[in-house]
Amino acid sequence: MTDGLVATDEDLAAVTRQLGRTPAGRFRVVVRRLDGTPVVILNAPRLEDGTPMPTMLWLVDAELVRKVARIESNGGVHRFEQLVDADALGRAHDDYASRRTALLTDDRLPAPSGGVGGTRRGVKCLHAHLANFLAGADDPVGRLVADEVDVDGLVPAAPSRDRLTE
Repeated sequence: MTDGLVATDEDLAAVTRQLGRTPAGRFRVVVRRLDGTPVVILNAPRLEDGTPMPTMLWLVDAELVRKVARIESNGGVHRFEQLVDADALGRAHDDYASRRTALLTDDRLPAPSGGVGGTRRGVKCLHAHLANFLAGADDPVGRLVADEVDVDGLVPAAPSRDRLTE
C-alpha cells in the first residue's frame, strides 16, 4: 500500500502488547510518549478483508485508557456533551469523517461512516475524542478530556498540528 499506514516491527509489537492482541488492520503511530511508547494509532479505513474500520484514531496508551474509562464511568460522556457547543462538536464529527474518507483508496461499499467514535452527532466515546484531539484535530470534547488527564510528555506536544499528514 502507498498510504503510509505501515507500522514498524517495533510499533506492531508494542501495540500488540498494549491491546493484548494483534491489530486487525494496518496502522501507524501518530502520537507517542517521550520514551517512544505508542499513544494514538491511525488505522486504515478498511481491514484487510475490506470490512470498514470506523475507528480512525485509536487511543492505545494503557494509562490514558484507564483514566478516560474512569471519567466515562462517572458520567463523563453526558457531562462533556452538555458542556460543548453542538455546532463545534458537529464540525469535529464532520472533519473526522472527511479525514477518514480521504484515506480511502477505493470506492467499494460499504465504506466506513460516522464521525468520532462512529457516531454522527453527540458523544459516544471519550477515548475516541481524546485520540482525535491528541492527533491534532479541533475536537472540543477531546480538549476537555485532555484537561482532566495528564497528557504531558507526548510527542509532539498536544495538539501542535495535524499528525495525519506526516
